Amino acid sequence: MLNIKDKYPLIIIGAGPAGLSASVYASRYKIEHLIISESLGGLAFEAHKICNFPTEQEISGIDIITKMQKHAEALGASIIMDKVVNIIKKDNLFKITTQAKKEFLANTILLAIGNEHRRLNLPDENKFIGRGVSYCATCDAMFYRDKVVAVIGGSDSANTASLYLAEVAKKVYQIYHKDKLRGDITWIEQIKNNDRIKVIYNTNVIGLEGEEKLEKIILDKPYNNSKQLDVNGLFIEIGNVPQKVLIEMLSLETDKNSYIKVGSNQRTSQKGIWAAGDITTASNNFHQIITACSEGAIAAENIFNFIQENK
Repeated sequence: MLNIKDKYPLIIIGAGPAGLSASVYASRYKIEHLIISESLGGLAFEAHKICNFPTEQEISGIDIITKMQKHAEALGASIIMDKVVNIIKKDNLFKITTQAKKEFLANTILLAIGNEHRRLNLPDENKFIGRGVSYCATCDAMFYRDKVVAVIGGSDSANTASLYLAEVAKKVYQIYHKDKLRGDITWIEQIKNNDRIKVIYNTNVIGLEGEEKLEKIILDKPYNNSKQLDVNGLFIEIGNVPQKVLIEMLSLETDKNSYIKVGSNQRTSQKGIWAAGDITTASNNFHQIITACSEGAIAAENIFNFIQENK
């Protein structure tokens, strides 16, 4: 591993599939670099089951990210777990400050910070986080063995969460505001054939109730003649949104949904800054582990060319 120092030709912010793949390619291009990340793997780390990544018929998010991490480190990458809180550009260098008050300089930056869970923004949602409300079935499913849980959402993340929870919980209600589930047909068929899962369509959760922990969720229309549903846990799987703090700090051009606009080479609107993974408009907005990996590789290749041209 490289010794962590103060100045690098490239600093990658984020250690998910995009950041780790970029690191592998950067190492192959002999670009000395550092990865700074608040956590390892991003949302991919939470995936219970991944069945569409080449070479892996079935693998967990933890296992695939661990493989990527080991690959990057074997080629010489240094990874520090810290949160970037400030970036300032001066004299063609980026000064990066972390939460631990460490400072680094970089000639180029790759943003691979990924997305964060979208919230319902209901009253008491924050109160019940860790007390019945969760955004990660892989992390928290075991706390609900033989209990009743609900999942909100109707796409792949919600569908796989329901299937995983059905392996441990005695009953899973999946609540979706549309009239049919969407995403991978295989998951949807498995949900339909699973006796422990009941999908409630055309319905929204509009309230949370409980004393010290979540006890009931409130629906906007009756289910079995009641708008209250008794549950022990609620898993919110309604998609993700970009982490906007660094995007706004760097004044990067975004689309209407705050995703970073990038060219085919993953360059952003600011010179010296590239972006890859779920926070970008690349890959036709198809946010998958495999597309994040490819964007990271493309970014690293273009950063190499940029560094060579600016020597």
